[in-house]
Amino acid sequence: MRRHMRRILALKGWDVSTGVPGTDDWVGIWGRSPTAWRGEAVAGWADAPILSVEDAFLRSVHPGRVRGELPLGLCLDESGVHFDAGVPSDLETLLRTSELDDTQLLNRAKRAIEQLRYWHLGKYSAYDLEIEVPPPGYVIVIDQTRGDAALQGAGVSEFAEMLVAAADEHPGADILIKTHPETIAGKRPGHFDKNLPVDRARLYDAPVSSWTLFEGALGVYTHSSTLGFEAIFADHKPRVFGQPFYAGWGLTSDETLLTRRQRALTRAQIFAAAMILYPTWYDPVGDQLCDVEDVIVALAVRSRAWREDRHGYAALGMRRWKRGFLRRTFGREKRLIFASSSKSAAKRAERDNRRILAWGQSTAPEGSIRVEDGFLRSRGLGAALVPPLSLVADRTGLYYDPSKPSDLDRLIAKSANLPLAEIERTTRLIKQILQADLSKYNQPGDCPVIPTERPRILVVGQVEDDASVVLGAVGVKTNADLLALARAENADAYLMWKPHPDVEAGLRNGGVDPAVISEIADISLSNVSAAAALSNADEVLTITSTLGFEALLRGIPVVCAGLPFYAGWGLTRDIAPQPVHRDGTATLEGLAHACLIGYPRYFDPDTGNPLSPEQAVAVLTAQMNAPDAVSRRSAIQRLYQLVRRLGR
Repeated sequence: MRRHMRRILALKGWDVSTGVPGTDDWVGIWGRSPTAWRGEAVAGWADAPILSVEDAFLRSVHPGRVRGELPLGLCLDESGVHFDAGVPSDLETLLRTSELDDTQLLNRAKRAIEQLRYWHLGKYSAYDLEIEVPPPGYVIVIDQTRGDAALQGAGVSEFAEMLVAAADEHPGADILIKTHPETIAGKRPGHFDKNLPVDRARLYDAPVSSWTLFEGALGVYTHSSTLGFEAIFADHKPRVFGQPFYAGWGLTSDETLLTRRQRALTRAQIFAAAMILYPTWYDPVGDQLCDVEDVIVALAVRSRAWREDRHGYAALGMRRWKRGFLRRTFGREKRLIFASSSKSAAKRAERDNRRILAWGQSTAPEGSIRVEDGFLRSRGLGAALVPPLSLVADRTGLYYDPSKPSDLDRLIAKSANLPLAEIERTTRLIKQILQADLSKYNQPGDCPVIPTERPRILVVGQVEDDASVVLGAVGVKTNADLLALARAENADAYLMWKPHPDVEAGLRNGGVDPAVISEIADISLSNVSAAAALSNADEVLTITSTLGFEALLRGIPVVCAGLPFYAGWGLTRDIAPQPVHRDGTATLEGLAHACLIGYPRYFDPDTGNPLSPEQAVAVLTAQMNAPDAVSRRSAIQRLYQLVRRLGR
């Protein structure tokens, strides 16, 4: 058994070892695998009980046989195995006897189903969301791999019978035979080939989301596939020819009846039992057991990484110090190559069917994907060569360029249609960020005591030649101008000047004459963290700083002199006229979901593995709580950059 699975068992309380079972020992076997008989034989002569181990129903992006991915959960059954109806399993007992009427549990189930639909997830989730599905009105017949233990001896003839039944019950409808991912990958054969007994039937192996495919289906036919279970939550009543765990509860049309199963369950109830109560879920980042909701968000980011990166990239305009983490993050599916010019990048992209990644505003061919830092970036400055924990990759624009819509604008506009589960998730994420006092750079620095007798306005300085200022400033284009505006509009306020950390460090432009600061501001918050400064502010004034977004998360009113990504949505007081593509109707939760969940991607700083936003917050929090654990890699990169500068 692999170390990963041993770890899950250990966290669940099982002490895993090899050898002859002793008194009170159990024998663990993998489901009904070809070698399971050995464990059963040992258990028989040792008179030891058996623990059956199987993958949980949300496993990974690809099957284990295809890419070697490890499961995010296990089904640990002390009575049987969920796909063998010969003996009641723990899952069947749950479904048959548990009350399953707890309101909180059922609400969790409903929210989780919403999230699976929203993110297009299933047991396997290697779906290309850009593929067009056939016109509605077809029937789906789900194939399975030959010899799969869940078939309980069923073979080609039973699957042919299922196909004929689908044709008879839906005359005139096209029949799509959904091929198993392992069959598509050439790992195991299915039950159908091109010689089909029904003319209207055809093999369908496109990596289309099952949720999208189910939307246009007249009916779903399965023997015992987990995909049939997923069809239930897509509002189908699948026709079932085997005896899977989800049959017999009134949610399927069953060819074979099980007299033990006479109870009628709702979709929420069967989900609660099979996805919340029964499996053991695992978070490999935190190395801890977790809930199905944690697995859903982790699987969502892994699936997104595969969907976006699987064609590979030709990268352009990437400084050398950035290449290591870019290769680790965007090069996991297909090796990332770095091009020296737009012409070279375009040539490699066309030849290898790659996409072009370009950093920020660097010169690149039309249609390139633009990469920038995310809004929870790191513990430390990018100008100091600290690699980012999050990046955004925008296909249509750049979030700080208000002249045209970006992917972020589109996500914010669509946020009105978020499912309740994602809104609640966003609320929890904001709470986690605020509790940890996280910001974009997470620089340390306490704030001096600020008097509270007058309104306290935080005036946020920026790097004056930064692209967000160059593109988003209107009228007020310098930090000195912003200070002057602050005093002109707030004669009696207590003005707190917050210089940008890159400017304070002497790494970027944007310094203001100390005499001007002394004349206008009441205090300069030098070397003060963003979180500490915000905790003392009654209002924030900025041109386009991300600090304005962080203020909104904290419930602080924000005045925008320019056109930042969070302005124009009805959440800020905007001095400048806003772009027409922002309609002013977003909620704070919708804005935050787009900016923190839908738009950026997060990465493990050591491995480059995809992280969920929640996992990224945990990583940043751990870094904040361990101030001496600064990456050696960052120190080496800074030294390398210094050597390069001295050599020029």
